[in-house]
Amino acid sequence: MTIGSVRIDGDSLLLPGGVRVRFVRTLRLPEKGTHQLPPGLGSFPLRRIEDYPDTAPAQWLERGGVMLPVYLREAMWLSFSGTVEPAALQVGVGKVCAVSGKPWSSRLSRAPQNYLALPRQPWLDGINSGKGTVRQFVAVPLGMGATVEGQVTGEETWGGVQLQSFALADGPLAAWREEQRLLAERRAAYPPPSAPGVAFGAPPAPGGGYGAPMAAAAQAAPAPGRAPQAPAAMGLGVGGSMRQEVYQDDRPAADWAEDPSGRVFVHLVTPPEWRRITGEEPPPSPVDRAAYTRAGLPWFDYYDADGEDLAPTDTLGGVKPAGEWLGEDHTPWQEPSPQQVKPLKDAPGKPVADGDW
Repeated sequence: MTIGSVRIDGDSLLLPGGVRVRFVRTLRLPEKGTHQLPPGLGSFPLRRIEDYPDTAPAQWLERGGVMLPVYLREAMWLSFSGTVEPAALQVGVGKVCAVSGKPWSSRLSRAPQNYLALPRQPWLDGINSGKGTVRQFVAVPLGMGATVEGQVTGEETWGGVQLQSFALADGPLAAWREEQRLLAERRAAYPPPSAPGVAFGAPPAPGGGYGAPMAAAAQAAPAPGRAPQAPAAMGLGVGGSMRQEVYQDDRPAADWAEDPSGRVFVHLVTPPEWRRITGEEPPPSPVDRAAYTRAGLPWFDYYDADGEDLAPTDTLGGVKPAGEWLGEDHTPWQEPSPQQVKPLKDAPGKPVADGDW
């Protein structure tokens, strides 16, 4: 089986077939209650492991892939904006499927579904833990049992995030492309009216369109204290619950290729270790949550009338938040007002090495 190359393109990972993934910094939610979608505060920087043969851990060099710096208990979400052709994307957290809770697999499954259907799924903020909800991705050190991997498997061996993409099989892909060609011809022949000054057909990009005010908030808000020293190897645990659906795939299972077209291992590294390996400064510590809300900047609610939510599994529904291991979260919290919640919807780099994992 030959797997295509993965590249870093700006602040994104570009997998074969045009699957584009960004890792987005965000506000950490309280672990109690259910909340709206938090905003994006800029993308995590990505670097190829193989570019640091003298400073990266030997085990990471064997696995290949990329790395990003993350603070202890910092939250993130995955954006899939820019993905054009249909794709099935598997997301693993410590080689546990974030959708089904099952062990990592090189094959797609529908019972239970172990992948995201793109581009219908615009983002993923956490594990599929409840009906219409997910539990937020939060960085935690390996060795405490706080990761999703540790809670589901009883071991913490892998850490990081694993991505694997599948394209449509040749026949369904050709049919889809022909359908898109006909739609383009129809749009050109019968252009819809547009409001003055508004570009038609340009919905807000997930994680985009509000980067400037968010970045300003991150600069202006007081930063929390320095995160405690943690091991270099990090994994993903979970934090608070938010309203987000993981959509059920409405394509026949036979539409998808049997073999993956691309995969990549994403290593999570502490800021001090990032500085040691790369010689670069990591991003500033996460923005204070109450300051962000006081500034009146937006939160989001996403609804797809045609999408059907994928039922969670008992495995992921039972994963406990990081506070069970790291202690209660004392960061100030201020609930956003209804006016702050905004409804949404109704050049390649060098190849990233893939190693033995």
